[in-house]
Amino acid sequence: MTDSNHDDDPIAQLRITPRLIDSLYTEAMVLADEARAYFDEAGRRDRGTLDAAARVGFACESLKVTTRIMHIVAWLLTQKAVETGEIKSADGRRPERRLGHANDSDSELVASLPDDAKRLINASIDLYTRIQRLDEGQLADEPAPSPARALMGRLERDLIWNRRD
Repeated sequence: MTDSNHDDDPIAQLRITPRLIDSLYTEAMVLADEARAYFDEAGRRDRGTLDAAARVGFACESLKVTTRIMHIVAWLLTQKAVETGEIKSADGRRPERRLGHANDSDSELVASLPDDAKRLINASIDLYTRIQRLDEGQLADEPAPSPARALMGRLERDLIWNRRD
């Protein structure tokens, strides 16, 4: 029997396909290149026009963009490894292989930054949010852990560790 609400749940409808991963990976790499080029070149000029406090905020936001992109690329590479069989699907959902945490941007600060910086910051937030939905959707698709299996696992560990040879 199927749950009719399952069809209305946007997270449940998200499916990770190789084509989607490739598309997102390309988008992430293009964004990474644009961010690098901007923050290394034009961003330096733009930063110089800001007051001291805004310059610090600008630097913090550039690091947040970089962090988001790094987490996104790492997650996408994990998905590619799962798809090619390099790692098991269950291993790809382990906590250390899930999408890493990225700090939120300060919307007031972002609004005060140059247009190119705002565009890159917002693009990184948008892409990160989309990847986050995919990451969370993977967990929603997992069956609930069995309490009986967990108990059996604990009993087996206790028997092995408490065994007197």
